[in-house]
Amino acid sequence: MSVQFIEQNGQKQYAVVPVADYEKLLEKAEMLDDIATFEQALASEDELVPAEIVNRLLNGENKIKVWREHRGLTQSGLAESCNMAQASIAQMESGKRTGTVAVLKKIAEALGVDLDDLVS
Repeated sequence: MSVQFIEQNGQKQYAVVPVADYEKLLEKAEMLDDIATFEQALASEDELVPAEIVNRLLNGENKIKVWREHRGLTQSGLAESCNMAQASIAQMESGKRTGTVAVLKKIAEALGVDLDDLVS
């Protein structure tokens, strides 16, 4: 890499590099920033949610169903952990029924998500 320094009052004030070298440096700096961001995300205690799950939620799929399947639970298993009937879970997932706040809190707790993750 060739560098030309510009001095002012006997001290180096500026460095002039060819555009190709500058672009390589910029690319490497961006890569280092991406790596730092990735490492920060790994160190976070927040749950990392796979893109598939995020896309399903963004596409408007039923949130209870998406989270239930992500957690590897059946409707019966979720219902049992919430002390509910499986049919109630099925009706909420199909949109035929909406749960009360108390019911949604139980479901959120069983799925290990915030209540906000289940309501629009």
